[in-house]
Amino acid sequence: MADPKGFLTHDRELPARRPVDVRISDWREVYQDFSQEKLTKQAARCMDCGIPFCHNGCPLGNLIPEWNDLVYRTDWREAIERLHATNNFPEFTGRLCPAPCEAACVLGINSDPVAIKRVEVEIIDRAFAEGWVTPQPPAVRTGKRVAVVGSGPAGLAAAQQLTRAGHDVVVFERADRAGGLLRYGIPEFKMEKRHIERRLEQMRAEGTEFRTGVNVGVDITAAELREQFDAVVLSGGATQWRDLPVTGRELKGVYQAMEYLPLSNKVQEGDYATPPVSAEGKHVVVIGGGDTGADCIGTAIRQGATSVTQLEIMPRPPAERPASQPWPTYPMLFKMESAHEELADGGGERVYAVSTTEFVGDADGNVRALRLVEVEGPQAGFKPIPGSEREIPAELVTLSMGFLGPEKGALLQDLAEVAGDGFYDARGNVARDKTYMSKVDGVFVAGDMGRGQSLIVWAIAEGRAAASGVDRFLTGDTALPYPILPTARPLV
Repeated sequence: MADPKGFLTHDRELPARRPVDVRISDWREVYQDFSQEKLTKQAARCMDCGIPFCHNGCPLGNLIPEWNDLVYRTDWREAIERLHATNNFPEFTGRLCPAPCEAACVLGINSDPVAIKRVEVEIIDRAFAEGWVTPQPPAVRTGKRVAVVGSGPAGLAAAQQLTRAGHDVVVFERADRAGGLLRYGIPEFKMEKRHIERRLEQMRAEGTEFRTGVNVGVDITAAELREQFDAVVLSGGATQWRDLPVTGRELKGVYQAMEYLPLSNKVQEGDYATPPVSAEGKHVVVIGGGDTGADCIGTAIRQGATSVTQLEIMPRPPAERPASQPWPTYPMLFKMESAHEELADGGGERVYAVSTTEFVGDADGNVRALRLVEVEGPQAGFKPIPGSEREIPAELVTLSMGFLGPEKGALLQDLAEVAGDGFYDARGNVARDKTYMSKVDGVFVAGDMGRGQSLIVWAIAEGRAAASGVDRFLTGDTALPYPILPTARPLV
């Protein structure tokens, strides 16, 4: 511990967000620069605990006390080496992960935790700025070919690890650009896509090949894939979205979040001048109180929505850790993300403990309103409260209610036929053993497709772990790290 009094002399501090009226007029990331002086003070708060519970909170096993100490000493070059030792893409996790490491920080028992995410993102941003992030092509090629299906964080992590191990890796992506949900599910104001592009450039220089616009299972069958490659990694995510089958669901103007958000991102990519589905001049309702719902809020506000309302069936979470979610577990707390701040500034509402009962349309088949009812908490089974029904204006509705598992399309159907019984687990995800191999020999599973909807940090960790399983399968041994097992910790 570089500063034994750091946690006593420095309070937790994060970079300020740009003013709401400024940032909603563009699509750039919302945070202002954070000075090195402030950052080293935040790193100084780390106590280098004898038992660093932040490691328990992080599926990647990030060496958090080590790189906090290095940042305090301004040894940035060594800090990025320690950070990259466990995490292929800290610029993604530092911006997008909800930080279970901070929830497990020992300081969090009775104080504010160390600003771990901020230190992490500053390390990698400095490393890119200084030119320290360079391609690491393998010294020796194995001659083995690996197909990675899906280019989200799990697929990218698996691909980079396997390429560096000397295998010839091809990443298949059905979208027109690589990145998965990082590309088309995360708005630009949350993570600018230049961060993806520079990683893809590094990976291509290392030898990873990307084939976009390829729907595996249709454009190339499962049998062809297994015939052409020595191993396959399934990392397509849990993309089967949860729907809301109430009266009026078929009305025009009711969309899944992942039908709405990608169109806005395509505008930023230059594919459209204006999005085919826009919130401009409309009353918008976002159903779902999670991160995807917040992304829809921020997007609608930037598109010029007349009003935005967010609905959540659960009660409002507490502001502080409840006794039922003790340290070092990850608590479900009330959050004020940048989009929520923008919502409040514009007079919008976050409405809790309500359930949608009907979408109301106009004569042309467009949604014009939404009917809802207040409900009792989950212990009561979300029982409607009589007399609490009401109607609110809704000309654009986004459904942001999470995902139910992987899509059971042609690829998984064909593999399930080969595997026979046991291809799926009890939750409908693709089952795998401790090496991440499915019931089909040589076919491995990483990320949400095998785990279920989860966090970006879990996706990267599983991609790394699956890569070590693939490497051992192909060569009989592996030097790749194996950070986790699928059942190592409860789902966060």
